[in-house]
Amino acid sequence: MKKRSAISAETSAVKADKAVMPDVNSKTEALKAAAPEKKVHFNKLRKFNEKRAANSTKYSKFNAFLLFVFPIFICFMAEINQGKYVSSFFRFAAERPTVIVFDILLTAVLFTFIISLVKKGWVAILIHSFIYMALSTTELFKYGTNGNHLILSDMKLLRSVKSLTSFAYIKITPRLIIYYLIVIAFILLSVYFNPKINATPMKRAAFACAAAISVAALIVLPSFYKPVYKVFAIDTKTATNSFILNEKFEHNRFLAFILQTASESYSNRLVVPKDYSEAYIDEIMNVSVDDQEDFNGGNKPNVIVIMSESNADFRVFDELKIDKKYYKKFDKAAAEGKGGIAITPTYASWTVRSEFELLFGLPVRGINTPNMPQRELADREQPALAQYYKSWGYNTIYVHPFQNNFYSRSRIYGHFGFRKMIYHDDYENTTDFTVPVKHFGTYVDDSCVFDQIIKEIKTSDQPIYLHTTTMQNHQPYDQGEDPDDEFTNYLTWISHSYDGLEAFLNELKTIDEPVLVFFVGDHFPSLRGETSVYNQLGLNGENCKALYQQKYFFWSNYNADFSYVPDHEISFFYIPYVIFNIIDAPRDAFIEKMNGFMEKEPVYSDEYDSSTPRDDELDILTIDRVVMDEYSPSPIPDDELTTQN
Repeated sequence: MKKRSAISAETSAVKADKAVMPDVNSKTEALKAAAPEKKVHFNKLRKFNEKRAANSTKYSKFNAFLLFVFPIFICFMAEINQGKYVSSFFRFAAERPTVIVFDILLTAVLFTFIISLVKKGWVAILIHSFIYMALSTTELFKYGTNGNHLILSDMKLLRSVKSLTSFAYIKITPRLIIYYLIVIAFILLSVYFNPKINATPMKRAAFACAAAISVAALIVLPSFYKPVYKVFAIDTKTATNSFILNEKFEHNRFLAFILQTASESYSNRLVVPKDYSEAYIDEIMNVSVDDQEDFNGGNKPNVIVIMSESNADFRVFDELKIDKKYYKKFDKAAAEGKGGIAITPTYASWTVRSEFELLFGLPVRGINTPNMPQRELADREQPALAQYYKSWGYNTIYVHPFQNNFYSRSRIYGHFGFRKMIYHDDYENTTDFTVPVKHFGTYVDDSCVFDQIIKEIKTSDQPIYLHTTTMQNHQPYDQGEDPDDEFTNYLTWISHSYDGLEAFLNELKTIDEPVLVFFVGDHFPSLRGETSVYNQLGLNGENCKALYQQKYFFWSNYNADFSYVPDHEISFFYIPYVIFNIIDAPRDAFIEKMNGFMEKEPVYSDEYDSSTPRDDELDILTIDRVVMDEYSPSPIPDDELTTQN
């Protein structure tokens, strides 16, 4: 029986093997069938490459023409792409032909550099086309999003591209597709005819070096670029004001604007003054200081600084006829406290400029008004205002309902003296908020931030100093009854913010501990370029001052002394000293010096008034505290200073 079973099993196995054999055979046959097919494809590719190789010499004159005409072609395509219309480009070319000649020569130099490195014409054309079209498309979307033009320093935000896409209005139009197809067609033409440069490696290296040196000189060497810009009638007016920059763009267009602003940025780089020394700082700090060591009566109120994203009062423009209902609750809060006007260092973007001034009590002009001042700071513990509060026994808190790595906040702001930093990241689905989070529009509802502040006050054993930069009112404003009516949507956004603000202040009235609130918007909102209300108002570099004036108010749930709040305009960076005066905080020589500056020079801003002369003392104090050795009086304890050094 066992033998029969074994034979039966063997027979079954043989049958199973036979059953599998057709599959194996079919796979083998399929592979054999596929091999000739792959060979055919390979042969076609080989023949195509042979054809291209022959084209390099057979059509040498045409290839020379391709290489010659490409810089003109891609220069025109980049300018047309960012400007959207062919007609507007040729109209500009007729009005400012020298600028177009400059753009072509610049493009030719850059192309020489690229092709000298890669040798193959089609590769150089591909690389150059990608760079120019990518930059021109970025310019197109950036201006369409916030009315500001692209400058090279914007490239520092590439690491945050995921965040930026949530801000931007990106619209792929048939016109944009057509422009890209035209460029792709030129690239394919170059692939087929396969132009090359016949030069020795030494000659190519020489060409590449000459091209690189020429472009570098146009950025870093004034003795070279000043006469060049003059010959080609490039507008070189110095400006950080967005409207003046936009006027410069209209004179220079895309390529010349990008290069000239790069030259300007380099010439405006921060340079430590020659007379900077500890002795000079001591001389500046030679001011009398009261012997006060504690708050009046030892009473330390909670201090809440709310910088509301894109919150601005458009009623300053009478012609807009803004319905009072949108600002009714803001006016009510201001009436309960004391209001005023602060001069913001930015417009439409670069929130971190305003944030720097409120956090440090120093002017961004002191470090030459960079777009991202936090990138200029020394990598060490910084004497931000939170350090003062921490030294006075406050619990210091920073709240921002957005990504902690945007503008590198979590890394850089960790040096500012905050004991706690609270962020919310929708992209990573992470949050430090301990209250329920909800959204209004794209971003976290301001009322959630207000709820978090209430919780921090109630749960802290110490008085708190809390700075928050909100997000709710950040663009896009395409969510509402009419997605295209972004201005009405914006007004709805800030009205909703004021609803939350009213509830927040009412809640503070029930808290049995003193709270001082300062509320201000960081800047007027970013609105679409060509169709924005700013264009409708006809604003330009001469009449745009209102866009740098931000209404603010102080409010308290106790009998705060608001007599210290100025009745005139002051720059953002003076606000912290107004707060110190209201809460009667201890003062050192630095605080007293800044109070003196506030009386002597209440507004110190390039954007608002570029005619205001530089103040050497204010500038050098700013550099000393955030960039150099911090010889001025520091709120940072000596043991921490010793550790960081």
